[in-house]
Amino acid sequence: MFQDSPIYDRLISERGDVPTQVRREAERVSRELEFVMRPLQAFGAPPAERPANPGAGWQRSALPPGSQL
Repeated sequence: MFQDSPIYDRLISERGDVPTQVRREAERVSRELEFVMRPLQAFGAPPAERPANPGAGWQRSALPPGSQL
């Protein structure tokens, strides 16, 4: 990435290769998130069927000022 860059090489020798460490950590977190977001698939269960339009059938509306739930 930064070939022939003495400043970058010096920073890596002083501080470590932070961009590479961050990239590896981001990839690890991404893999863990994929696993957590699909817990049933991890155990061999078929994926749950999702409705074609998840917002259909309900509508959010604002309450008038001063109204209570």
